[in-house]
Amino acid sequence: MNELSLCSPASKKLTPRRLNKSNPNLSRFSTKKTSKTPISTPKTPKHAFDRFIPNRSNMNLELNHYLITQQDHKNKASQDNNTQESNVVSQNAISEALIGDITNHRILSYQDKAPVPSEGYVNNLKVLYSSAKHSAKKTSRYLPKSPERILDAPDIINDYYLQLLDWNDSNILSVALNREVYLWNGNTGDITNLFELPEGEYISSVAWVEQSNSLAVGLSNSEIHIWDTERFKRLRVMRGHTTRVSSLAWNSYVLTSGCRSGSIFHHDVRMAQHQIGQAIGHCQEVCGLKWSPDKTYLASGGNDNLVNVWSNQYSMDSELVKPVYRFTDHQAAVKAIDWCPWKSNLLATGGGSSDRCIKIWNICNGRNLYSIDTKSQVSSLLWSKDYKELISSHGYSNNELIVWKYPALTKVGELRGHTARILGTSMSPDGSTVVSLGADETLRFWNCFQVDTESKKKEEAKASKNKMVNYSLRHGIR
Repeated sequence: MNELSLCSPASKKLTPRRLNKSNPNLSRFSTKKTSKTPISTPKTPKHAFDRFIPNRSNMNLELNHYLITQQDHKNKASQDNNTQESNVVSQNAISEALIGDITNHRILSYQDKAPVPSEGYVNNLKVLYSSAKHSAKKTSRYLPKSPERILDAPDIINDYYLQLLDWNDSNILSVALNREVYLWNGNTGDITNLFELPEGEYISSVAWVEQSNSLAVGLSNSEIHIWDTERFKRLRVMRGHTTRVSSLAWNSYVLTSGCRSGSIFHHDVRMAQHQIGQAIGHCQEVCGLKWSPDKTYLASGGNDNLVNVWSNQYSMDSELVKPVYRFTDHQAAVKAIDWCPWKSNLLATGGGSSDRCIKIWNICNGRNLYSIDTKSQVSSLLWSKDYKELISSHGYSNNELIVWKYPALTKVGELRGHTARILGTSMSPDGSTVVSLGADETLRFWNCFQVDTESKKKEEAKASKNKMVNYSLRHGIR
């Protein structure tokens, strides 16, 4: 009977109990109590876990979320199928223009390349962040607050249209002071008087022969004199103009001159009949002349507000010689002209007091690349090859020199000191110093483009090799 009671329905109400080790014959389940005191629930062991906690670092939560919600997306996609069919045309157009490559983590990619910007375009936006590691460069640099040297220039003619100073490769500066020409030796500091004109005449322009000690001098009586400055001897006199010669420029043996009437003549100094060509393109005084570094083009500026660019073809028939380009953008006389030394197709021009603008031209296509209002009359322009900068001299009303960074044409600094307008500037042969001639009868030397000593030695060695060339040129002048 006892065995049957264990299988009876009443056995379902039995409660679990611990095995009584003292009496192993007792069954684990019984309807009788073996003790009067209640038995407590066993405690969890100290070194065991009561539940499983997963390690989240080994779980791909994004993938699990996608698998869970995949069915919902499918249901939603089936509901929106009709709506998507209406946008098929626009989606196809976008797909043709854009390529999405998920494997390469590219969101949008254009098939066609971005259009190339027009020549001369300047992006003024600055990069704020970059993934590449680089050191920031300073945009400003040191400029002298005062000139390195000041020389007196008494009796200077205060005439905006004249070309009164020039610096040659032998470090000799020529300055025209009314009826006299003075030479300042930059190596020794000596000053000598080359010659003096008679009363009633004055010197209107000076220009050194390239890599030579021969000097061309234009006079108010329309003559051009060639002087040997080493022997203090006049080599020849050339005539042809009818008015004063206000501008000169050399192209090897050919001297180009511009006069007050607007005519431009080309002279071959080796020939007795020196005039080999002419160019008629200005109706007023030619106050600016400059050959390009490669001698391919000649730029001329006049009091008629024009800038003409000529080829290097000479002819006495003015009908056969026409300007390659004619720029009419300036609103005043154009005296300041200079070619870029490292890019021979770039020409810089500056206008007078009614214009006050500096303009950069591309001679390959005749386009104006840059233009900036300087707020003052521009009397000269000089490029610095080492610093890739442009320095301009000014008259009314600031009487200063300004250094510009190319190609942004941002102002690097100003050089002040003159009390009257600056009539012209010239650069030393090593490119480190700029001299300015002012109507205040002073010459001021500004050391604003410092060069290293090694490059200076190379320039001196190059100059010494050209001594034989200078000798042959001097003996070639007739």
